[in-house]
Amino acid sequence: MSLHEHQHQYNNMNMDMDMDMDMNKNKTMNMEMRFRWGKNAIILFAGWPGQSLPMYLLALVFVFLMAVAVELLSLPAAVDKAAATIPTLAAYSRACVYTLRIGLAYLVMLSIMSFNVGIFIAAVAGHAVGFFMAKVDGAVRQSDQEEYESPA
Repeated sequence: MSLHEHQHQYNNMNMDMDMDMDMNKNKTMNMEMRFRWGKNAIILFAGWPGQSLPMYLLALVFVFLMAVAVELLSLPAAVDKAAATIPTLAAYSRACVYTLRIGLAYLVMLSIMSFNVGIFIAAVAGHAVGFFMAKVDGAVRQSDQEEYESPA
């Protein structure tokens, strides 16, 4: 094979690869990297919530509740009481709760990456409500403990 034929074959191979790459680009969905309003979004799963308003509202509630759960799972649970009796079981329980909390936090983060303003607001509101609930619960527990420990 001559140098000219080899060069021609190499150029054709590159051209074929470029055409394949262009065809693959057209098959993928073009995701905009900017915040936008509207019910048309894809959150976590292909086609969900789609273009349906009720499904979009369900997605907002779902993201809100996941964000609340992330904050509530950060509370020191009753697992700490079990630590005195069975430390291994308490450590295992803490690890399970931590794993669930981090998994939900990642799902909330992935939801926000849809760049939908409504989903972003639902996530931030969920974190705020969950944080408030966690702090109220912590304050109630602390005041109950102070009453229990204070001399009468």
